Parts: sequence; structure tokens; C-alpha cells
Amino acid sequence: MNNIVTMKWLLARLYESDLVIVDCRFALGKPESGQASYEESHIPRAVYLDLEKDLSSPITEHGGRHPLPDLDTLAKRLGQSGIHQGSRVVIYDDQGGAMASRLWWLLKYTGHEQAYVMAEGYSAWKSASYPVTDEQPIVIPVTYEMKLQPHKLVSVHDVREASQQGISMLLDSREPRRYAGLEEPLDAKAGHIPGAKNYFWKGVLEPSGHWKAPGALREHFSDIPQDTEIIVYCGSGVTACPNVLALEEAGYGHVKLYAGSWSDWISYEDNPVATGDE
Repeated sequence: MNNIVTMKWLLARLYESDLVIVDCRFALGKPESGQASYEESHIPRAVYLDLEKDLSSPITEHGGRHPLPDLDTLAKRLGQSGIHQGSRVVIYDDQGGAMASRLWWLLKYTGHEQAYVMAEGYSAWKSASYPVTDEQPIVIPVTYEMKLQPHKLVSVHDVREASQQGISMLLDSREPRRYAGLEEPLDAKAGHIPGAKNYFWKGVLEPSGHWKAPGALREHFSDIPQDTEIIVYCGSGVTACPNVLALEEAGYGHVKLYAGSWSDWISYEDNPVATGDE
């Protein structure tokens, strides 16, 4: 078990004291809906963390549409949620794991070992008639100590070098039409970073919406040699995270996130834009 656990696994351990369950449901364009869904019903003992309020910082000129949160603020928020370095954290959403993976990545980036995403979403949990509640848990605040892992993150400068020199593989996680520049519903320019290959993030899921098993993930990424250094991006650094997790699950050891992603890349006038297929 590396990064993904099943809902059966979670059900069997639901009341173990070192377990912290985090609900990360969130709908882009409807920022209040995640919190409202949580208040209506959630997995017992789950706390709620919001993509924009807790797992991002405010938008500035550069940094993209979901800049990484201020680390001191994040550490405080994680501590308030009952997470310390000894906790086993299981995260779920109802968005195919996109939002849950953002928190998973932040935990890994800040040195937290035991962070897992639930293979199925909240709807699957509910459909299985597993327990749900509208009660908010009583959480005893703890101290979350960060052990930053800077090698997991790259800057726009690193991405420029990778694009120009081909030293790392650039992996674009967005839908093929956005990658090709045929449409762009969210950002000011359409296209992709020159040299990037397109692996739409939903390719890591089964048709049911559950995560693929490690063998199927290895098959999905089989065109990429295992020792390649891979830089993953998307539109704003959120849906890149499921690909980061899936690559690690498939055995890739040199996977980095370009957190600002496409929305940061195009905030620099001089950065080139490619369209069509590479």
C-alpha cells in the first residue's frame, strides 16, 4: 500500500485513534458547494479542508490560479485539523481524487509520510451504505511540524530549462482539447508548454471513477522510461496532483510538480506557447 487505500480498508479502521480523515470535496466555479456538501453528510470523524481557503493562497500576478498556500498558515490549519507527523491521513473527495490529491501532495511536500487518497469517492461510500453523519468531530489541535521536500517542486525557471533543453519530461494533465489549444475555458491563452506530452489526468481512473490498480497505472504510463525525471502540470496545479500520485504509485521515483502550471506559465509574456500535437 503506497498512496491509495480502498473504502473497505478505511471502513475497517474507521475508529483507530491515529487516523485522521479529511473531506476535500470541492467544485470549481461553485466554491461554497464543498463545505455545504460536508455539512449535509460526510464520513464519520472526517474534518473538512477547502481547496481555495485552506489548500491555496490568494491569486497574485504570478503563481497561477491556485497558488500554493503559505506554509506557516497551512501548518497551523493542518494542526487545527488534528494532523501531526504520527497521523495516518486518509483523504477523499467526489471529484475523482483531484482535490484529495492536492492535499496528499501538500502533505508529502511538507514531509508527511502516511498520507493516502481513498480509491473511491464519497458517492461510492454512500452507495455502499457505509456510515455517514452530519456531526462535526471534536478535534484536539496539535502541532504539525514541516520537513520540507523541495525536490518535489519546480519553478517556472526550471520548466523553461526543461522545455528548451529537453532535460526532463513535461507532462500536461489537462484535457486533450485544451492541451492542443483548440479550446481554453479558464485561461487567457490556449495551448501548452513547448515539448510537453499530454496525459489527461482522468486516464488514471477506471470507467467507474475509481483509481486504477498499480499494474494498470504502469501500463498507462508504459511509454515513459522509469528513470525519467518528470515535471507534471495542469491548468492551476490541482489536477496535476492525481498524475503525480499515479506516477509514484506506478513506480516512478523522480516526479515533480509545477504548481503554478499553465496559468502561471502564460503570466510571463515571453514564455512560448505551443499548439497541436507534439
